[in-house]
Amino acid sequence: MVSIAVIGAGLSGLVVANLLKDNAKVTIFEKARGASGRLSTRRAEPYFFDHGAQFFKAKTPEFQAFLTPMMELGIIKEWNARFVEFMKTDVINKRLWNGTNPNYVGVPGMSAICKYLAKDIDIQFSTRVSEMVDNGSWKLLDSDRNDLGSFDWVISTAPAQQTAELMPKSFLYYDSVCSTKMVSCFTLMLGFNKELPIDFDAALVGGSDISWISVNSSKPGRAKGYSLVIHSTNKWAEEHLHDDRKEIMEYICRHASGIIGVDLTSADHKNIHGWHYANIEKQPKQDLFIDERQKLAVCGDWCIQGIAEAAFTSAFNISNKINEIISGK
Repeated sequence: MVSIAVIGAGLSGLVVANLLKDNAKVTIFEKARGASGRLSTRRAEPYFFDHGAQFFKAKTPEFQAFLTPMMELGIIKEWNARFVEFMKTDVINKRLWNGTNPNYVGVPGMSAICKYLAKDIDIQFSTRVSEMVDNGSWKLLDSDRNDLGSFDWVISTAPAQQTAELMPKSFLYYDSVCSTKMVSCFTLMLGFNKELPIDFDAALVGGSDISWISVNSSKPGRAKGYSLVIHSTNKWAEEHLHDDRKEIMEYICRHASGIIGVDLTSADHKNIHGWHYANIEKQPKQDLFIDERQKLAVCGDWCIQGIAEAAFTSAFNISNKINEIISGK
């Protein structure tokens, strides 16, 4: 049976593994301790924070069909949030999200989606692939140069910069991957021992160094601890990526307080997370990054657009093509 190594256990990697596992022996290598990527949930009892992707849509029939089993199990539910838009400190739009154009979340956290998709997959956690050696197949080595095995195919679902560091320069799309720039974001997580006088669940912010504020505990199936998630803009994060984390946390907290008119500095729990590869604008070309001769491929949201459905679509397209190659069609 054809052997395939997948780099990364985020949504793209898990979709690829699930769609290829019937025709190949698939192993995922993930540098973190668990499966999630940016569909992540962080716990600090009694608070839970979706500190990566906040929600997602499912517009294509393929993505809807893929999600249906998880919806039936209650792992994915609609988030009917009270939504507002701020322009600086002014509310310019207010509406209730509903089933007309649903926004979905994982339950009881965004990471539940990846945990479900990971359950029947061979995943080597806490394993960073640092080198690929062409020995007729692809031998993978970790950061200590331990042999992780040889594989017929390697598919990287890591962010563009990390994929460029791993893939050989002979990879057919090496230049395209190298020229792709993802941008960063800071996520502030705040937990409170009582509810705040906030009349929205989710807020898009313009004209500010902050792009998003949400009451994370308002999502379905969440723990009772009242929690907020605040995202910086990508531009501000890029400019302050190497600043002191405490100063960043204090700045975002003060800035968000001014936007919503509620003092957030008294939070019971405060934490900050920096995403180095958080987002990418919609790409003008949507190439299928697959090198049939060398049996190398890459996929991820960054191949199309920095959203969950793009991560699925990229993985879905790559999987279909590799399944065709394996079956000789």
